[in-house]
Amino acid sequence: MSIGIYGTLVAASLVLLLGNRLVAWIPVLRTYTIPEPVAGGLVVAIVLLVVRVAGQVEVRFDTALQTPMMLAFFATIGLNANLASLKQGGPLLLRFLGVVVGFLILQNAVGIGLTYALGIDPLFGLLGGSITLSGGHGTGAAWSKVFAEHHGLQSATEAAIACATFGLVMGGILGGPVARLLMRRVAKPDQESTGAAAESTLAFEEPKAEQPTTPAAFIATLALITISLAVGSTLSDVLAGTAFKLPTFVCVLFVGVLLSNGLALLGKPVAQHAVALLGNVSLALFLAMALMTLKLWDLATLALPVISILVAQTAFMAIYATFVTFRVMGGNYDAVVLATGHCGFGLGATPTAIANMQAVTNRFGHSHLAFLVVPMVGAFFIDIANAIVIKGYLALPIFH
Repeated sequence: MSIGIYGTLVAASLVLLLGNRLVAWIPVLRTYTIPEPVAGGLVVAIVLLVVRVAGQVEVRFDTALQTPMMLAFFATIGLNANLASLKQGGPLLLRFLGVVVGFLILQNAVGIGLTYALGIDPLFGLLGGSITLSGGHGTGAAWSKVFAEHHGLQSATEAAIACATFGLVMGGILGGPVARLLMRRVAKPDQESTGAAAESTLAFEEPKAEQPTTPAAFIATLALITISLAVGSTLSDVLAGTAFKLPTFVCVLFVGVLLSNGLALLGKPVAQHAVALLGNVSLALFLAMALMTLKLWDLATLALPVISILVAQTAFMAIYATFVTFRVMGGNYDAVVLATGHCGFGLGATPTAIANMQAVTNRFGHSHLAFLVVPMVGAFFIDIANAIVIKGYLALPIFH
């Protein structure tokens, strides 16, 4: 059964409404601050899995809008990135980047170490490490092709897709329980101060807040987003095949940063409320589409050793976020939100990290620092750092 582009958009909207109701109805989802798109999307993905297995019917959605929604989300991150603010939070950003790079190195060490214990090819350790978990489906697909063609690794592509799917699911589930554990160690933020700061909230901090805007501001912001998409996509195509190759979403984000700060220098700052509105809508729809179209049956292709690696990586992510990310970033409420976001992109993707943080801050209060640092590290720096770490591991003698 095929569902067209409009039907897919309707389904994604219903997934978000379903997630909202599930979180409102089921106390355990609220207790562990599970993001609404994750709750609704996983229920639909499980239903589709049952339909496929029991009824021998596969429902196929037209996901043509999924990539534009993702790119629009990253464009709004760029448009929201004020260089003055980033400079102010520079030391903390660098500290968080150090925490993230340290995790990438250890994530692959855990994966490779387990392959020796389980008696399988160490390349599966990288596929079950930062390539698919911190890198996502795109990075996994790219490297699995290299592993299949140049290293002769059988079923590399299937394993990469399944590992990335597992990571996306667990990245959305793990953040809430980690936040619940860590919140026992810190004081809740002052509600009066968070309320007073509401006017200066960042684009993704209040997904449920009404954003005052005008048609002119909305259209201007939409134009900036589409310019970011067009120029960023062209830039990515130009860089393809060179040593400076970057994912399209990174180029889109970079163009958004240039546009935002260029306009600020000209005395024409972007309309932050419109950026917040469009950014949160793009994020919600992208996550809903990504999760409801997950092919959970791909996980059945994973052999027991690879599943064992992924389970161990999930446990390691929780331990690292609790004992390293949280402590290094200050051991306070901001550190809780940062650790929650780290769970999101350490196993899944940056949109999952933002959704995790929104679920926590919507319940406990604002964290300007987390929403300043995580989007830039998770959307820009991590891909560059991950590529360097992966190539560094592949240079080891065990892979030759």
